[in-house]
Amino acid sequence: MAIEIKAADVMKLRKMTGAGMMDCKKALIEAEGDYERAQDIIREKGKLVVAKRADRSASEGVVVTKIVGTKGYILCLACETDFVAQNSEFSASANEVLELAVKADAADLATLLAVKNDEGHTVEAIVTEKSGQTGEKVELAYYARVEAPYVSAYVHFNKKLGTLLGFNKEVPAEVAKTVAMQATAMAPISIDENDCPEEVIAKEKAIALEQMKQDPKNANKPEAILEKIAEGKMRKFFEENTLLNQTVVGEKESIREFIARADKEATVIAYKRFALDA
Repeated sequence: MAIEIKAADVMKLRKMTGAGMMDCKKALIEAEGDYERAQDIIREKGKLVVAKRADRSASEGVVVTKIVGTKGYILCLACETDFVAQNSEFSASANEVLELAVKADAADLATLLAVKNDEGHTVEAIVTEKSGQTGEKVELAYYARVEAPYVSAYVHFNKKLGTLLGFNKEVPAEVAKTVAMQATAMAPISIDENDCPEEVIAKEKAIALEQMKQDPKNANKPEAILEKIAEGKMRKFFEENTLLNQTVVGEKESIREFIARADKEATVIAYKRFALDA
């Protein structure tokens, strides 16, 4: 005899899992009204969706941030379509994971994925379950944490890119916001020349040297002269691609000078930025 599944039962499971009404009804029928088993069925569906859509691109999603004292947290929960990303339940899931990250003070992505909620489910399982609920590939695309005497965060209005900044001391909120907005918009590769990845510097210098060698005007110039010219090109590269040396958007001064006008001793000491691929 088939067990009767009432609308109230379906709603109860939906509140417990966040899955769609039809998915909840089907799970309850299969589980013969056993809520615990029905939840397992929904989770298993999530794993199946993940397996089937492993080769899909999760290029949409939401970036969320939170600052607690001297620590800042940023993560991106990614999905396949903007339709799902703009769903309020999806944003709620991103913030749920963020709260777990804050509570556990997770140091990195691998640590966060293993964090458990009050029901004993890991973040990895929660994300997988979200795949079952949406029918799309859902993944935790990015997570980072910074710690500094003063932390600022900015997320672009479309929620697809955001930045965390750590300052060596407290600065005016508007100054911190401007710098965070600059970093979000201009995507610097590092804070300054000193923390620019060595492989990036080597690659850019090699490109500059090769360009000069290809220019007929430089045919007879000594290698030492070419090296000097390359150094000049690298200074330009750092001005354009490192945060403190970039020009403030719409102004003539650098970010370093902009911060110094507020406090000569202040500077940026930590930087994390993430943007979803367009």
